[in-house]
Amino acid sequence: MNKFAGKKAVVTGGTHGMGLAIVKELLKGGAEVVLTGRNEQNIERARTELQSEAAHVVRSDAANMADIEALGGIVENKLGHIDYVFVNHGIAEINLLEQVTEASWDRHFNINTKGAFFTIQRLAPLINDGGAIVFTTVANDKIFPGISAYSGSKEAVGAIAQVLAAEFLPRKIRVNCVAPGYIDTPTMGVPGLTEEERAEFMKQGDEITPLKRHGSVEEVAAAALFLAADATFTTGVELPVDGGFAQGL
Repeated sequence: MNKFAGKKAVVTGGTHGMGLAIVKELLKGGAEVVLTGRNEQNIERARTELQSEAAHVVRSDAANMADIEALGGIVENKLGHIDYVFVNHGIAEINLLEQVTEASWDRHFNINTKGAFFTIQRLAPLINDGGAIVFTTVANDKIFPGISAYSGSKEAVGAIAQVLAAEFLPRKIRVNCVAPGYIDTPTMGVPGLTEEERAEFMKQGDEITPLKRHGSVEEVAAAALFLAADATFTTGVELPVDGGFAQGL
């Protein structure tokens, strides 16, 4: 099935987890993709796993303005114009109020928020009219302690997406967000967890998720691709992929 034949896409944070699942579906459907990451192990693993001439793996740090500028040049050189942009990169650290430092606060907002905004600013001239942008935010209606910087940075992305949805209307470029809940990724969204901590985190997530399980990266990818390719009369929305977590069921 060549659903995405002839389509070109950029996926930031595309070397592992949810981003890599999006990349795989795009490639399976015939698209050509530039995907980014900054962890060298993830970059090499993605190159080995994908083994596709249609996949261009790029080392790029979303917190670095020079990297963002360079990414724009690479995308223009490799793809020319693009149809879809998936802004999927991000970090999460669990720190209670008294543990949050200025450095950790800035790290979250530089990567999650500033990086997301300026990536779109740089790529905007390359997006075809009628294209689509999908940001990855978070199912944030229910809150637990220790994620003030993370939640604030991702809520800001959601607000930015709504503004951009209005700004891109003249070009018919749709802007939406996919908001994952507890998803089974290598880090569960929190790097540095031990295997025991990751298992406990997953168990807690299963207990408080109404569907009583964690989601898969493929389920998030399906939702993101739906917003990009199928939801052609939808813009400015945030689609939860969270098993009912944020809906109070």
